[in-house]
Amino acid sequence: MGVRIPLSEEEYAVVRAAAERVGMAVSAYVGEVTVAVAMQTDPPQWSPLTELLGEVMQAAGQARRVGINLNQAVAALHSTGRPTYALEQYARIAADSTQNIDAVAEEIRRALRRTHAPKYRR
Repeated sequence: MGVRIPLSEEEYAVVRAAAERVGMAVSAYVGEVTVAVAMQTDPPQWSPLTELLGEVMQAAGQARRVGINLNQAVAALHSTGRPTYALEQYARIAADSTQNIDAVAEEIRRALRRTHAPKYRR
């Protein structure tokens, strides 16, 4: 069910900026904040993990697309008996994608360490 909320340009700019800070689309942000207010809970908050989640989701999508293309190139190899240029390229891209995902995983590990680091008392 949709809800239409009239906003001035200035109000929309403020809401858009808030949505961007937490890494959400404006409509999703407005929905979550509205429900949070109605339920008297906290609205969405920015977290470095939110940004990293977006990166992981993007990397996962790229990996899926590369996997599909690689499977098609392997199928061509099976039908012709010869590797194609596409197979070599998709294999290289798959390896690069894996390295990118590893880099994002390392960023997440560091963020979690900072976020959940033990607090020492003096």
